[in-house]
Amino acid sequence: MLQVQSLNISYGPRTIVHNFSLDIQEGEVVSIIGPNGSGKSSILKAISRLIPCESGRVCIADQELNSLSMKQISRIMCMLCQSNTCPSDVTVGELVGYGRIPHKKWYERLSGEDYEIVAWALEQTGMLSYKNRYLVSLSGGEAQRAWIAMALAQRPKILLLDEPTTYLDIAHQLDVLELVRKLNQDLKLTVVMVLHDLNHASAYSDKICVIKDGSLRVFGKPQDVLTMELIRSVYGVETEIQYMPDSSSPRIHVLKKAN
Repeated sequence: MLQVQSLNISYGPRTIVHNFSLDIQEGEVVSIIGPNGSGKSSILKAISRLIPCESGRVCIADQELNSLSMKQISRIMCMLCQSNTCPSDVTVGELVGYGRIPHKKWYERLSGEDYEIVAWALEQTGMLSYKNRYLVSLSGGEAQRAWIAMALAQRPKILLLDEPTTYLDIAHQLDVLELVRKLNQDLKLTVVMVLHDLNHASAYSDKICVIKDGSLRVFGKPQDVLTMELIRSVYGVETEIQYMPDSSSPRIHVLKKAN
């Protein structure tokens, strides 16, 4: 579905991502984890062409993204950044309507079909009753759901999320991740997201990609990736790994910094 091949990303003279490759299958939820400054967000931005890559290829279903316009890419893939902003007088319904722009010519207004898709996206995210609310009046968790609804209105095949739980309290973090998993299962949406919480990555991902110093360390299922040795070498902390009776995903308890 999504192939990243030998990606190199530089800021000025400094290369921050080195020879990064990844192959994500259709319908998978993949989390990218790693220490601060390891290049996680830059990888997402390069995949979505928000920033250029020095070299390498990004393909969707064997079609190279460099051969597509931004409008064509927006019909296939949508990215939500850590912080998303819009004018203070924009309602939730208007915001979600912006998701239809990639499917319209510059002079076209939204059609009846577009409004049906907007309503569908609001319903999918539990935001239909908020349609006429101003976005600035929402809580952090509600606002994040509104932005995800806008992304759904694009009808993408791939959703990229850069730290979608940032600034949210624990309950709203879980709400957003449960929503992401529901959309993945119900709509067969492929999801790639950057997360900091190892337990969230373990519980809500089919596979985990571990980055350190701009390089891929390991990619695989949570139970294969999240080991005490790997976490020690990447994060410099000692952990205890626990498996619950009803889950194959490991639960990580951080004990102390490693010597």
